[in-house]
Amino acid sequence: MDYGTFRGVITVIILVVFIGIVVWAYSKRRKSAFDEAANMIFDDKDAQQEKDNKQES
Repeated sequence: MDYGTFRGVITVIILVVFIGIVVWAYSKRRKSAFDEAANMIFDDKDAQQEKDNKQES
């Protein structure tokens, strides 16, 4: 196996890994987890406000 073949094999492996990550990221099974993560910053703010309100009372 020469250097050119080795580079070709590595390129194919990296391409397959990339496609696997894209399929995983856009799968419907992960949508709920990603939506929850996307809204986490808003949920955290509400929780912090409730905590501050309890401390003020």
